[in-house]
Amino acid sequence: MKPQLSIIKIGGNIIENPTQLSHLLELFSNIEGSKILVHGGGKKATETSKRLGIESKMVNGRRITDTESLDVAIMVYAGLVNKKIVAELQSKNTNAIGMSGADANAIRAHKRPVKEIDFGWVGDVDGVHSENLWKLLQAGFTPVFCALTHDGAGQLFNTNADTIAAELAIGMASHFKTTLYYCFEKRGVLLSIEDENSVVEHIDSSSYKELLDQGVIADGMLPKMHNCFHALQNKVHEVRIGNSSMLEKTDSKFTTITL
Repeated sequence: MKPQLSIIKIGGNIIENPTQLSHLLELFSNIEGSKILVHGGGKKATETSKRLGIESKMVNGRRITDTESLDVAIMVYAGLVNKKIVAELQSKNTNAIGMSGADANAIRAHKRPVKEIDFGWVGDVDGVHSENLWKLLQAGFTPVFCALTHDGAGQLFNTNADTIAAELAIGMASHFKTTLYYCFEKRGVLLSIEDENSVVEHIDSSSYKELLDQGVIADGMLPKMHNCFHALQNKVHEVRIGNSSMLEKTDSKFTTITL
């Protein structure tokens, strides 16, 4: 039987709230077995860009990463946000190691092809070097990944953190029984955005289509759900969406995604 691996991706609103972040990192530290944390930091990058006089460019709610914006992303994601998280995890007796996709050649990607929009230095993932991550986990380290990948030829890319989490879960599925957690401020997928208790507790392929038709799943939840099903179709054991309470050993509500 394969050992368990928990991969937790934390959302930007949690990163922005020191109290919520500290609580989540405490829960993360208490998870038994091997684990990986994945984070973004887009809000902090936008704030830092503004302070540096660099304009943040968005098209249809998606970030355009020019050369200056990529430099900010590297500074904020791999530096400021990542190292603060790693330091706090060390204080909670988790031997964390901060990583980008370039570290240990962990995540290779290529520049997103230009179609209607040129997203700049945005990377689409090619694959995960699972053997190197396996060695780190076996040595007792807990990787903390920021939202950066590389192409193996010296170029770093800004890459969606939800996608990185899914690709890590897929890449490690050959070694582990992987469970992927998308942890954000809501309790899960909600039937009504105004009602925190209207959690859809289980979604499979058929109910997903119904929720799409009803407009329950829309906007920012669409790419997240795409990553969920992509992971499940590639041997990830289970995907869960919810707030930090789903990491506790309680009967809290959250959304479980299955095929």
